[in-house]
Amino acid sequence: MVWRQNVLCCVKWSFVVPLSDKAMNSCSSQLVLPRGESLHGLCARLWPAGTIALALIGTRLSGGESPLTAHFKKDIQPILVQYCYDCHGDGMNKGKVAFDEFESDADLLGKRDLWLAVLKNLRAGIMPPERKPRPAPEETKRLENWIKHEAFGIDPTDPDPGRVTIRRLNRREYRNTIRDLMGFDFKAEDEFPPDDTGYGFDNIGDVLTVSALLLEKYMQAAEAIVGAAVPTIAKVVQEKSIPGTAFRASEGEGSGERLTFYQAASVSHTHLVDQAGDYRLTLELEVAGQFDFDPGRCTVVFKADGQQLANKEFGWQNNKRFRFEFDRKWERGEHPLSFELQPLTPADRKVNSLELKIVSVKVQGPLDPSQWIRTKNHERFFPREEAPSTKSERLRYAGEVLGSFATKAFRRPLDHQTVNRLTSIAEGVYDQPGKKFEDGIAQAMVAVLSSPRFLFRVEEAESPDRSGTHPLVDEYALASRLSYFLWSTMPDPELLALAERGQLRKNLDLQVKRMLADPRSDELIENFTGQWLQVRDVDGIDINARVVLARENGEEKEMQESRRRFQELQAKSVLTPEEERERDQLIEKRRRRFDRPAIELDGPLRRAMRQETQMFFGYLVREDRSVMEMIDSDYTFLNERLAKHYGIPAVRGNEMRRVTLPPECPRGGFLTQASMLVVTSNPTRTSPVKRGLFILDNILGAPTAPPPPDVPLLEEAEKQFKDREPTLREVLELHRNKPLCSSCHSRMDPLGLALENFNALGMWREQERGQPIDAAGKLITGESFRDIRELKKILMARHRLDFYRCLTEKLLTYALGRGLEYYDVETVDRIVARLDREKGRFSAMLMGIIESTPLQKRRNLSALSDSGPARSGVQAKN
Repeated sequence: MVWRQNVLCCVKWSFVVPLSDKAMNSCSSQLVLPRGESLHGLCARLWPAGTIALALIGTRLSGGESPLTAHFKKDIQPILVQYCYDCHGDGMNKGKVAFDEFESDADLLGKRDLWLAVLKNLRAGIMPPERKPRPAPEETKRLENWIKHEAFGIDPTDPDPGRVTIRRLNRREYRNTIRDLMGFDFKAEDEFPPDDTGYGFDNIGDVLTVSALLLEKYMQAAEAIVGAAVPTIAKVVQEKSIPGTAFRASEGEGSGERLTFYQAASVSHTHLVDQAGDYRLTLELEVAGQFDFDPGRCTVVFKADGQQLANKEFGWQNNKRFRFEFDRKWERGEHPLSFELQPLTPADRKVNSLELKIVSVKVQGPLDPSQWIRTKNHERFFPREEAPSTKSERLRYAGEVLGSFATKAFRRPLDHQTVNRLTSIAEGVYDQPGKKFEDGIAQAMVAVLSSPRFLFRVEEAESPDRSGTHPLVDEYALASRLSYFLWSTMPDPELLALAERGQLRKNLDLQVKRMLADPRSDELIENFTGQWLQVRDVDGIDINARVVLARENGEEKEMQESRRRFQELQAKSVLTPEEERERDQLIEKRRRRFDRPAIELDGPLRRAMRQETQMFFGYLVREDRSVMEMIDSDYTFLNERLAKHYGIPAVRGNEMRRVTLPPECPRGGFLTQASMLVVTSNPTRTSPVKRGLFILDNILGAPTAPPPPDVPLLEEAEKQFKDREPTLREVLELHRNKPLCSSCHSRMDPLGLALENFNALGMWREQERGQPIDAAGKLITGESFRDIRELKKILMARHRLDFYRCLTEKLLTYALGRGLEYYDVETVDRIVARLDREKGRFSAMLMGIIESTPLQKRRNLSALSDSGPARSGVQAKN
């Protein structure tokens, strides 16, 4: 056997042959191996014992072709010739794909993007087309396995986990992490620029770079957060603020929040004192007058324990505040506080609103320093009330404080070198004249919050103690993956404690259940549905309700003509009597139209739409129901306002709750929820194209290619209908007849038109432009339906695995923070199979994703230092 020089060990795409020791030694002599590595050792790590995978680049066995090529020609090429060459061979290259025009077999087999597209189109039933012969199930399975295991080179015993990109915290994750770490709510959405998105999500590592502007903002944010959250004094006088609303009238429902100058009032509140001592009361009052002067005057009396402390006369002011302080010696027990207002001006002289507002009464005490309490947040950061006095003890204590803090911030233990650098920063500050120990610690904390180890999710691998080529991420990285996936925040103490003991991986199932039951899992629900289903966009979608409803009633053209004519008349400087009458008639017609009951997408209705989708998904997740209920269900979540919008009776009140839908109701599942219907509409009408593409992309996982440039608007096609206003179905049929448009629109339009009974506001309708709506259609895979009810049944029965695969790919992308590649196909297939075995239960998919992701390739972490500012575009290497 003669071997050429270029022989590479590879698991990507290969032919597999057992090699003897003699053959191994022959190969070793012609290969350049890593230092200290033998061919035996290298191949043992790359392939199961007894075989090696050899890819011959530009080589063959002398006198023959490679087994890989032979296998392809014998078992796979005949399938392609029989079912694919009508369009992609023998001179045909539809979609610029021809299986017989590659320069070599190796060139054909190395096109992984091509084979990934083949696999997806085959599974989706898109290829071969409906009228063409299709492979038998066993042929389809053979082609799928060949693509995965030979073209892709996936080893089913040790699937490639893919690359790991170090991920920067996005704005949501940063805010939540700061809240849990510092006890401070930092408005990251207001302070940082929007995060870039990739693959539909804003937590994708490849696009979360660090610009110079963002770097500067991180530094500023670190200083502001530490300044607001970290106390620099250990103890302060106890303080309680009593708001004006706590002062209540003895009779009636009045409170001290607003007292008019023209009506006598008396409000009081009882304050409980638990320690005897000296106290200070600080009153803050506000006179709230209008911009214009009002003659009203009144006197206000403030009493404590029945003793008058203040008697003040007030007159008109434009929102001016007044402050008063009083010292009291109080014993333990209840102490009544009261305000009495007496008008000095008769009510008949009132010109404008003039009110007195009790902003607050602040009670400070006891004032004796021996009775002061720990400053808010002091115990969070400092275990002791006071720092040690000696230099060595202070330095040791600084190391304890900063080591504990940075371990939480970096989400893994620190090395001694990093702790020493942080304590040096602290010591350099608190040793300065006039500075306290807390000042130095605060400065070191600024460095921690500016470090790449905080801003990026750094992962490390366990020592490879198994035969596979891909080591597990360590338990601290696993804790971070779990917490940022399910909570969008840092690991809590329980996760870190399990990671420290090496017990987290053994308790994954219990921890996932605990984390889903925690309110912080709302972050997964809001962030995933908000981006996968575009629910975040509901608040910003512009829908002109009057035009939408006018279109349904066939009044759209008349409204446009009336507006055009009115603008013409308004532009004239002088009108004839006939034109004046015409203008008045147009105004009256417009008035009558606006007098109709208004349907507007206001804030409360949009919020209810968004909550319906979020609560539906959250219910499904926490109750571990079948994910197929996302396609169709007999329930949803409504309040009275949204139920009326849907035409569903007997729902009362503003509270969102689970509602069983009436029989034969077209609602149920995500497709018919108003959030989806609104975000896939245009401002004045529905968009079957957007809705169809939404279903292809987010439900079936088979999006179309981007549209070609300079595609004319559908409204341009309407001009071909001279005698009437066409329906959207008619316009789309005209558009679809164009060869350039037909391939994509034949897939999108039937799905989108099935939802035409729902207008751009998400309401049910029976007609468009005065004509009955036809929601029937036929999918590109051959199934026919009459309306959305039948379409949902088809999706449930015939496209179940397509939805399982699409949902798995979306959630896996969100969990990994990267787009999926060809080598992820095996992982997705296993999760889909598990999901199908367990009847679609959400936990099957979730645990499949969690259990399949704690692997990573080897990479170099030297690009990140333990402290210091973040660098732009820091990324892990494969």
